[in-house]
Amino acid sequence: LVEELKPEVVSFHFGLPENALLDRVKAAGAKVIASATIVREAIWLEEHGVDAVIVQGAEAGGHRGMFMTDDIARQPGLFALLPQVADAVRVPVIAAGGIADGRGIAAAFALGAAGVQVGTAYLRCPEARTSALVRMQLAQGTDEATMITNVMTGRPARGVANRLMREVGPVSADAPAFPHAASALGPLKAAAEQHGKTDFTNLWAGQAVRLGRDMPAAELTRALAGSAVAQLGRLVG
Repeated sequence: LVEELKPEVVSFHFGLPENALLDRVKAAGAKVIASATIVREAIWLEEHGVDAVIVQGAEAGGHRGMFMTDDIARQPGLFALLPQVADAVRVPVIAAGGIADGRGIAAAFALGAAGVQVGTAYLRCPEARTSALVRMQLAQGTDEATMITNVMTGRPARGVANRLMREVGPVSADAPAFPHAASALGPLKAAAEQHGKTDFTNLWAGQAVRLGRDMPAAELTRALAGSAVAQLGRLVG
């Protein structure tokens, strides 16, 4: 598909594919970016030819991009990790994790980022494919709402806590290997949602979930960019 569609950028999570496949991606003309959760991963990605590194802090929603460690307890937060990665690699770094407004964007640039990756802030936009049930949970999210769990899919990921995460996890050695836990939960998830419950639904979100807004994605993007420019102006002014 990459060779057929020729996207400008191909992004990888959990490391990189084997060299032969990666060479085909590059031959198709795509820039390659990938996630790092520690400095060692960022250096490895640069050595293996990525064009930019996504620095994923512990605050980020969704699955950890870790591939050289499985110790989630020692993963750094973004603003501790970002300047260390920026110092360790020569390729551009993209900050991800807990960024949901102009203040966070400006801070990331001040710490060495060449760009930012924002996810959770867009989950309540009308263009997002989040269900009404999920939107309601996200809208009620607080700074204490999320936790890292492996019981939803078999790999560590951050999301708004639900019944399964609280009663079985959040982290359990008994969780089936990725991605089989999610497959096993499918019938429970569907049945619960029919009754208006998210007890078994993935509610992936970062720690800045309460900063999300109900507005079109284009308007949110302009608002984020405008606020970030204003904040950066104050920093250098």
